[in-house]
Amino acid sequence: MESEYHSARIVDASLYFLPVSMRVPLKFGNQVLTRVICARCCVKIEGSDGSTAIGWGETPLSVGWVWPAPIDYEERESSLQAFTETLTRKFKNFPETGHALEIGHAFIEGRLAQLQDNFNAGRSAESALPHLAALVCFSPLDIALHDAYGNLQQKPIYETYTSEYLSKDLSAFLEPAEQFKGKFPSDFLEPAPNELPVWHLVGGLDPISEDELTGDEPDDGYPTLLRDWIDRDGLNCLKIKLRGDDADWDYRRLVAIGEIAQEKNVEWLTTDFNCAVTDPEYVNNILDRLRDEHPRTYQSILYVEQPFPYDLEANQIDVHSVSARKPLFMDESAHDWKLVRLGRELGWTGVALKTCKTQTGALLSLCWAKAQGMTLMVQDLTNPMLAQLPHVQLASHAGTIMGVESNGMQFYPEASLSEQAVHPGIYQRRNGILDLSTIQGTGFGYRVEEIERDLPEPTVSVE
Repeated sequence: MESEYHSARIVDASLYFLPVSMRVPLKFGNQVLTRVICARCCVKIEGSDGSTAIGWGETPLSVGWVWPAPIDYEERESSLQAFTETLTRKFKNFPETGHALEIGHAFIEGRLAQLQDNFNAGRSAESALPHLAALVCFSPLDIALHDAYGNLQQKPIYETYTSEYLSKDLSAFLEPAEQFKGKFPSDFLEPAPNELPVWHLVGGLDPISEDELTGDEPDDGYPTLLRDWIDRDGLNCLKIKLRGDDADWDYRRLVAIGEIAQEKNVEWLTTDFNCAVTDPEYVNNILDRLRDEHPRTYQSILYVEQPFPYDLEANQIDVHSVSARKPLFMDESAHDWKLVRLGRELGWTGVALKTCKTQTGALLSLCWAKAQGMTLMVQDLTNPMLAQLPHVQLASHAGTIMGVESNGMQFYPEASLSEQAVHPGIYQRRNGILDLSTIQGTGFGYRVEEIERDLPEPTVSVE
């Protein structure tokens, strides 16, 4: 079990906001994003021997995804920033000690909901910060904590998810406890390959043929049409954003993209209904019609992603009829392993993990889902800059159904040029893959000292 040497405590934290503009808009359900603010955090920790280390974490505060409410965008965005500031100040004084996983879990379980309730006090139900948003605001701090812990131990962070470094096994975090007695995250992780198949996002506003061009598309050297993206990046996996409230449009979109996929020898498709569906028959009818009228497109669909409302507890829809047709993956609903457990009872068969819901939570959901025989995927939040590196590493260690989604290079490729100079294969898709071989060193292997990026003044600074 963990020696005193392997225990750590937080001694400081800082926060930076990095605004990024999109080259083309991205649609989440009825929300359209044209920009995003990335929260970048630095966490300093101290070992029991007095040695110290810092770590970095970053997450885009994707307003449309985390908080799809009919209130002003700027109001939601400023609330996300304000809550991230609050978390940073509270986290730098958090007294828990141990491994990063233990500290992160203690904060999520013991403090995050309380701070969210305090933040929401006096707000209307409509303007109250949802739990998914709270997790996203905390995630850059949690990711930075894991990076710092690996740096403190002089190990890649994934080599520390073992009995040597953790003082508690998974029975302290997951239920049923007897199933996880003597088990550690390392028991559920895979050896990381250097290459991952990569998924391209076909957004709901993306033109897929020349007759859909408006003339307003950017002339910046990057592709616009789907065929050009496939040719340039050698794509073999396409994720198709659908509306979820217009069955005819969704069906026509699937047919059209399926035809392009067959023309270009793209093997795999997946569908993302953006939580807009309330009746399983909506999805079933589309799938059955594809099966009967376009069987090759139907066969190419590897899985179906999150058609139903993300508040799973309030929308406990039996989805066995959908998962009988295709593997059905939770995404927005999978805040933590307890909701994954509820989803499994309702008929979901897989989990789409995201580092933006915290590295700690992603690891625990991974372990619980794998123990129950569920299938995994790792989905993007259009991660630029540092956010991309823990994202692809989670996928490389998870043993996903097929690689990883990565679309930052579609929506803001220029944002990551500094990181791309050090990790070219992680910020560019070539021959349908990402090349992770440049990840080296301790923590998340950012090689941050080699990345030439000027940060703004910190919003919350190290003392």
